[in-house]
Amino acid sequence: MSEETPAIYEEGLCTLRERGWTITGAVLDGKRGVAKVFAELPVQMCQFHQVKTVTKYLTRKPKTQAGWELRGIVLRLTQSNIETFTALLSAWRTRWDSFLSERTPCPCCKPKRWPFTHRKLRAAYRSLTTNLPYLFTYQKYPLLKLPNTTNTLDGMFSQIKNRLAVHRGAKKEFRYKLIGEILGK
Repeated sequence: MSEETPAIYEEGLCTLRERGWTITGAVLDGKRGVAKVFAELPVQMCQFHQVKTVTKYLTRKPKTQAGWELRGIVLRLTQSNIETFTALLSAWRTRWDSFLSERTPCPCCKPKRWPFTHRKLRAAYRSLTTNLPYLFTYQKYPLLKLPNTTNTLDGMFSQIKNRLAVHRGAKKEFRYKLIGEILGK
């Protein structure tokens, strides 16, 4: 099994261009470093994957009021625009700044090195602010008709997997040929 890396995406982008494809934009699932590969193109971060990332840090039932509020903001992502969403995040950060700055005393750490008390909440917020430039690209470039999620692509992968499952014992060459036929190569 190969690991998805930015280098693999770069190789794929070059291969598609060599074959005559014109790439007008990219919709990504948030894999670290991949957005840099598509730096010259409009890049849309999958909003579904962003919600899942924040949920991973906060859970579906956050333990703090700050967590509940941030989760509420994130759940409005798909019905929002960049101005509204940025304002909500900024207001949330202002309201909870001192809470996010709290540190937990650690007997084995020096006082200046005490870890933040709410690390996962900080990570969820950092994920949102890091990905914010890519969360509303589909609204910025309406003529490109970029989707705001990777759901269509994920659905295509499911279809391919289902069709390959019918031919469980097939050799690798046949499987590649079948995938090529499905994709219309």
